[in-house]
Amino acid sequence: GMSGGALHAEVERLVTAGLLQDRREGRNRLIRANTDSRFARALTELLTVSYGPQVVLAEEFTAVGEVELVVIYGSWARRYRGEAGKEPADVDVMVIGSPDRDDVYEAARRAERRLDLPVNPTVRSGAAWRQGSDPLVLTAKRDAVTVLGDADDEGGRG
Repeated sequence: GMSGGALHAEVERLVTAGLLQDRREGRNRLIRANTDSRFARALTELLTVSYGPQVVLAEEFTAVGEVELVVIYGSWARRYRGEAGKEPADVDVMVIGSPDRDDVYEAARRAERRLDLPVNPTVRSGAAWRQGSDPLVLTAKRDAVTVLGDADDEGGRG
């Protein structure tokens, strides 16, 4: 909804500030984030906290009934916690409780469209989360970034 002139002015300001880099390829001007900027990490964190998977998944899974806990695990969670590596190609989500699986998959599809990343939901019972004998639950617990619920409550009510 922004005019071309206004967009051009904003891009110019961000290039001048060092937040974006630009280069010409023929008549095209290519713009990208300046990841070498001292502000890049802080801005990335701010955008992730404001608009990233945690926020989107919380919004989409709030309406799913019988959910005790929702966590992100896997590569996205590890990068969020600061582990170096390639940018995650997807978001792994574990839903703890006894929700309707169709509702879970629909919430994941909505989140996927908003994030433009595949969202892979897995459902486990509260008992499976608390017992921690399921290898996937153990993996999720190791990396868990809480989206909904209280991970310290060990999966809520049951």
